[in-house]
Amino acid sequence: MKRIFSMLLGLAVLTACTTMPVEEAVVTVPDNSSNYFKAICYHPVPAGDTLRSWETLDQDLALMKEAGITTIRVYVPITEEAVLDKIAAADMRVITSFGYNQDSIYDILSGSFIDYVDQFKAHPAIFLWELGNEYNYHPEWFGDDLNNWYNALEQAVDAIHAIDTLHPVTTAHGEIPDSLALYKGRNLDMWGFNVYRWDVPGSFFADWAKTSDQPFYFSEVGTDSYMTVATDSFAQGENQNAQAAAVAHILDEILAHEGQFQGITLFSFTDGWWKAGNPDTQDIGGWAPHSSGVPYDGSPNEEYWGIVDINRAKKQVFEVVKERFTKAQ
Repeated sequence: MKRIFSMLLGLAVLTACTTMPVEEAVVTVPDNSSNYFKAICYHPVPAGDTLRSWETLDQDLALMKEAGITTIRVYVPITEEAVLDKIAAADMRVITSFGYNQDSIYDILSGSFIDYVDQFKAHPAIFLWELGNEYNYHPEWFGDDLNNWYNALEQAVDAIHAIDTLHPVTTAHGEIPDSLALYKGRNLDMWGFNVYRWDVPGSFFADWAKTSDQPFYFSEVGTDSYMTVATDSFAQGENQNAQAAAVAHILDEILAHEGQFQGITLFSFTDGWWKAGNPDTQDIGGWAPHSSGVPYDGSPNEEYWGIVDINRAKKQVFEVVKERFTKAQ
């Protein structure tokens, strides 16, 4: 039977479930649920550096909570238990993503990811286990055969299920999966989707309904605050107004379907100066596959995606997120 874990459970309920028999720790999501988790992608790298740092964690958690964010999505597992402790103490949760090849550091290729699951599965900050990030756009990483990735995905899902019955296992897939991905992902507890359809993602719901009835969440949505080219409405250059307008429309389109999805993950919390050039400066450019759907210029400009800037000053989009994520609280 497909195991679907409720996104409505608080940390206290998850903790209580650890004392229950395995067969009783399965909770289904109510079909009429009006709740969803509100997440942000988080990879804090200071200006001038290329490595993740937790030096601003307290400030970042406070800003996230102000914006109504309940969940943090990280692309590399958090190995410092003290960091997880702080996140849990802030009543927040973590979507932990495992990469395929991370130099044998808790990755899928080496199998060491399962050691992390075993070590941290009882930690109250853990929410979802997420396998890979839009690898369907990168067959070249798998010998030009995505079946190699989907085989690894299938095996990793089963390995986690064998030792952890409390936390859902997911993957972050780029857009609608094909029949091969759907079959290989049949044991996933839910799907995560990175969706960039300009500022109108609402069509995704009908497209997914034609494909599958499995639960899903948005593992990435959003846009950057730099316009590579001008439009009738927005000037070229750094343009926070364009970002705020786009994210407002994206969230409104998704929230019109509340109850049909499990969560929304915005990309991302802070601008990342390390991504496209000199880490001492904020550079334009950067590239991502299938990025033509990024509003309003079809260009991702990788260093401008934050809802706050590198110094944690709130960008215009921060208030857009706050208004929508705190409305129902």
